[in-house]
Amino acid sequence: MTAPPTRTEMMTVAAARALGDGRTCFVGIGAPSTAANLARATRAPNLVLIYESGCIGAKPTRLPLSIGDGELAETADAVVSVPEIFAYWLQGGRIDIGFLGAAQIDRRANLNSTVIGPYGKPGVRLPGAGGAPEIASSCGEVLIMMRQSPRAFVEWLDFRTSVGFGDGPGDRERLGLRGRGPSQVITDLGVLRPDPDTGELVLTHLHPGVTAAEARAATAWELRVTDALGETPPPTTDELAHLRRLEAGVA
Repeated sequence: MTAPPTRTEMMTVAAARALGDGRTCFVGIGAPSTAANLARATRAPNLVLIYESGCIGAKPTRLPLSIGDGELAETADAVVSVPEIFAYWLQGGRIDIGFLGAAQIDRRANLNSTVIGPYGKPGVRLPGAGGAPEIASSCGEVLIMMRQSPRAFVEWLDFRTSVGFGDGPGDRERLGLRGRGPSQVITDLGVLRPDPDTGELVLTHLHPGVTAAEARAATAWELRVTDALGETPPPTTDELAHLRRLEAGVA
């Protein structure tokens, strides 16, 4: 008998479903890469995966360990320089979707991947910005994938690494950012989408077995919940089987 999906698996499947076939997706390593590769293996075989190392159209047979994993270059349609990926493809507005994670997110989908605590003397120094600020700025839209907890979904970021909707309406335009910004935040509890008028994240869907009270308790700000709260469809047998093979390293 197949084990039921975990909440992390539910998050990954929900994120994979958000990726449309034939679109171009700038992928980060880790959970976003798992979701993107699951999408390509199931519902979006023509999804074009682009990695920061310069690999365009990568088709890895296993989950890459880093953006420098040789599997990405070996399976790519093309490999270009890092400056070309950023200057021509990303900042030129040629990538549909950016896929990001972070250590912290606030109510307007701004992200922190730099430090926890004061910048000059942090409690934790994180991996840093990498290409995240440019991805958040220039992709047509941004998907964010994070586990939901009060430590991650915070009232105030310790450091603003990447802009979601800034301090409110008009901030992206004021900063000259090309892309539309975050369209979904997919967590292990549900899905949040920005209010089109304020940019504030609103809970629109819960994963099976999760309550709105649980999602609110996992958020440090007063989380808004839509009146028409939906439930995420559970993973299909095929989605779950593909995901588990990917994570086990089985082609």
